[in-house]
Amino acid sequence: MEKFIVEKAIQDIYPDDFAWCYGCGRLNKDGHHLRTGWEEEKTVTIFTPDSKYMGIPGFLYGGILASLMDCHGTGSASLALHRKNGHEIGDGAEPPRFVTASLNVEFLKPTPQHVPLKAVGTVEEIHPKKWKVDAEIYAEDTLCAKGTVVLVVMPSTFLKNDG
Repeated sequence: MEKFIVEKAIQDIYPDDFAWCYGCGRLNKDGHHLRTGWEEEKTVTIFTPDSKYMGIPGFLYGGILASLMDCHGTGSASLALHRKNGHEIGDGAEPPRFVTASLNVEFLKPTPQHVPLKAVGTVEEIHPKKWKVDAEIYAEDTLCAKGTVVLVVMPSTFLKNDG
């Protein structure tokens, strides 16, 4: 896998009230701080999990892949709708936020520890408030998991975090 760094991530511009997710919230001091950006027309998130996410010695616990796919999906949908609305990261516009409606993960190969994981997504609008992300997770050049995340625009009724 080629070296890739997410320079501009949608999570960097989420409003503070919605930046607390354990997976991708930049304000959650204990979280993963996942960051999703564009790589041409695909979305990408890079993550190197800590040793504590071991399933068996030398391999990752599958739940960490599901977590990566979940947050990669929400970030990908946010990127796509932000762009559809005529915006790009850093232009001052607040991005839309999404919540997961369904997550389907297929574990294809054992995922080794201590290597960067790369989630790659293809985004499709299936309704004005509902989006689908097909995602693949690679460890180096090995496809370890793939799946589909269906997301909905975060309802305005969601309460803001009081910190």
